[in-house]
Amino acid sequence: MARLAIEAGYDVVLSNSRGPETLRDLVDSLGPRATAATSAQAGAAGDLVVVTIPVRAYPLVPAGPLAGKIVLDTGNYYPQRDGDLPELDDKSLTSSEYLGRLLDGAEVVKVFNNIFFKHLQNLARPAGATDRSALPIAGDGAGAKEVVTGFLDAIGYDTADDGPLAEGWRQEPGTPAYGTPYGSFDNEKGTPAGTDVIRAAIAAATR
Repeated sequence: MARLAIEAGYDVVLSNSRGPETLRDLVDSLGPRATAATSAQAGAAGDLVVVTIPVRAYPLVPAGPLAGKIVLDTGNYYPQRDGDLPELDDKSLTSSEYLGRLLDGAEVVKVFNNIFFKHLQNLARPAGATDRSALPIAGDGAGAKEVVTGFLDAIGYDTADDGPLAEGWRQEPGTPAYGTPYGSFDNEKGTPAGTDVIRAAIAAATR
């Protein structure tokens, strides 16, 4: 995602739990538009903030710097990895709603969680391409979703609106929209999946 954003002209600030110095090689490979920082610094710097961590670590995301920001949640809940979270197990919350409750004042949009990272890199296409793929998004704010739609367009993707965060489960593991539309993980190039394909997959999801 960082690579696609940089290719589209964005500046990117990367962070992880181990410290900026551990990202030196990655930043060097991405070029001058990429820098590394602490999580709090990255959150404060970003107009769009991407959270790509295990769901169990969501309480560790620094909430203060993200107030008023649009937060792109790429996560998926795996109890075997994340431990049991009752509000997710009983489906009273989606994982993105859970993150939203932890980040008071931020606008959370669920996106990028349903596509293999190599497919994300290789399926990007310019606007108007006949084989352009779409990504589903879920969010409660129309303005935030409009901004994310613009970002996706810039990095090479159309958007399929999945509705509010409460409907974000429709693009999570085990649903027709998760992974499958973009082809086998064994084929790194991926298979283009347009807006109609992703909308149909969203609509076919059952719980």
